[in-house]
Amino acid sequence: MSKAILVFASIAIFSSALLWSQQSTQNQQGDMSGMDMSTHDMSSMHSAVPHDMPGMENDGSAHAMQAMEGHHMDMGPHMKMTTVRQLQPGDQEKADQVAQAARKVAEKYTDYKVALADGFQIFMPNRPQKQYHFTNYLYAFEARQGFNPDHPSSLLYQKSGDGYKLIGVMYTAPKYASEDELNSRIPLSIAQWHAHVNLCLPPVDKRQETLGEHPQFGLHGSIATKEACDVAGGRFIPQIFGWMVHVYPFEQKPEDIWSVERQAEHND
Repeated sequence: MSKAILVFASIAIFSSALLWSQQSTQNQQGDMSGMDMSTHDMSSMHSAVPHDMPGMENDGSAHAMQAMEGHHMDMGPHMKMTTVRQLQPGDQEKADQVAQAARKVAEKYTDYKVALADGFQIFMPNRPQKQYHFTNYLYAFEARQGFNPDHPSSLLYQKSGDGYKLIGVMYTAPKYASEDELNSRIPLSIAQWHAHVNLCLPPVDKRQETLGEHPQFGLHGSIATKEACDVAGGRFIPQIFGWMVHVYPFEQKPEDIWSVERQAEHND
């Protein structure tokens, strides 16, 4: 089978999975606590779908997205950041080139309708969120193989009236990417990539506990090890989604363009 056929087959799978996710959200009338994506048998597409994007993870993606949007993220046991490296010759120039490419993309998609027309799709459009991911699943697939700053996996929008205001872009890399690989994409002396880790999914009868002030389960829960998760009757996922980095190209200062705090919070 040719590479082109494989790519188009993957796109079809991505679209079907996204439509399934959106329909599930509508059926639950926006109540993400009622969604349990893990109960659906998606094993047949497991090897083809990139598990690096919100909405495309086979286990617990809806639960994770709910957790990320509902609270401030911190640098605790559920979030892993890349190690800051010493600035090397050429690092700043390379990062600036990425930021310039991100700004060019952002300027093109200031009107969210243009993004939709170009194949970006809103993840969970019917659920109120602090930050909406408009994802291009072909670009996400490409990001597993290499880095193209002109093709961010997602555009980041905030709700604005009846439309959306673009605030940034997101690049992704696969879970298995090493820090050296991430550094080759965007220097780790400038940007820090993040990953969401140590997720303990609750058993069915304890899903609502994740919405409380002091949850055991989820990305804000007290449980952060497989052993503790097993004892509590949950299901442990070491890392959900792949590596991600947000770029806010309309900002003026480098520390704001590559803001670690802002990408960690997912709320600004």
